[in-house]
Amino acid sequence: MSREQLIKMTEHNIAHSKAGTIDMEPDVFKVPATKYYAQDQYEAEVEKIFKRVPLLLATTAELRNPGDYKAMEAVGVPVLINRDSKGKIHAFMNMCSHRGAALVELGCDNAKRFVCPYHAWTYNQNGDLIGISSKEDFGEIDKSEYGLVPLPVIERAGLIWVCLRPNSDIDFDAFLSGYDDLLANFGFETWHMHDQRTLRGPNWKVAYDGYLDLYHLPVLHSKTFGTEISNQALYYSWGPHQRVSSPSPFMIGLEDMPKDEWDTNLMMMGVWTVFPHVSIASFEGGGRSVMLSQLFPGKTPGESYTVQNYMMEHKPTPEQEVEADKQFTLLEYVVEKEDYATGLRLQKALETGHKDHVLFGRNEGGGQKFHSWVDRIIETADEDLNKLFAGSNQ
Repeated sequence: MSREQLIKMTEHNIAHSKAGTIDMEPDVFKVPATKYYAQDQYEAEVEKIFKRVPLLLATTAELRNPGDYKAMEAVGVPVLINRDSKGKIHAFMNMCSHRGAALVELGCDNAKRFVCPYHAWTYNQNGDLIGISSKEDFGEIDKSEYGLVPLPVIERAGLIWVCLRPNSDIDFDAFLSGYDDLLANFGFETWHMHDQRTLRGPNWKVAYDGYLDLYHLPVLHSKTFGTEISNQALYYSWGPHQRVSSPSPFMIGLEDMPKDEWDTNLMMMGVWTVFPHVSIASFEGGGRSVMLSQLFPGKTPGESYTVQNYMMEHKPTPEQEVEADKQFTLLEYVVEKEDYATGLRLQKALETGHKDHVLFGRNEGGGQKFHSWVDRIIETADEDLNKLFAGSNQ
């Protein structure tokens, strides 16, 4: 089914490439400028979006082996993700049930059990409390009631989603809307994590707008790579998730081949965005690779940070590694010195309050859909959230 969707998107791309056209939205779209800096808006986004919907917090490449774990913070929530001895993925609050101390420091490592550094309470890979230091002095408790606090988690397509609400009944399938089937065509289960970096940026929506925007490429990136890419965009959506690509003359050549021979890698090119905070951009050079960017709101409305994960289809040879490092260094520069530097200046200007709204043109359908989803999710009650996502797939 996913390949059929790829073929349909490719046929759509070919038709627009031949005609020199793109899909257009019905009208220009306005977003109130306050939504980029108002404190109440920011708090609503953190609580009703980032703490309610599944977040793509890790990759299989980071937790490939039994005992591997990753500890991180997401919008202030300490998270511990691990793979147990049977290969199953778990997610917990990185918090000891005794007094709340963090079990492990931020980062990735491997452990057969988790021992609290404060009082040495011990947990197994399933989160069960299996040891209390000086138990005879502490007193009697039911250990089965004091395991680690579990978080809903799912592993699909070599990617790991976690919901930050322990008792959430979120329907992962409804939320993913079949998008994970498309992402599975990357084959991330076997990919190699080459490098990771963290960048500071403006309001998370300012940054996310850029992921969905090809309109700016030949202008903002004119001195790096923008002149090599069209500023025209084609958008495809699965629930709140979107793919953006350009009409490409390279696709036209596929018409001379049987469709079952069309190259999946070629059909997967473009930018795949995973709501609300991830962009997956494909590249060639030093081997097939992607930059998987995880975007998080910062401590104030005007701040965000992005973890750039540089993944490669295969572990590079020494020669490929040199080329990959050059490419990833360029991409870091482009995002930090061009995209985010522009976004930070934009942020400062909007915060003056002297602009009523910002615009998304008929050619910027990705941004229009993204902001519509932000509003819809904030306005949706907990009990109706699954219905919202399920309804978008009908």
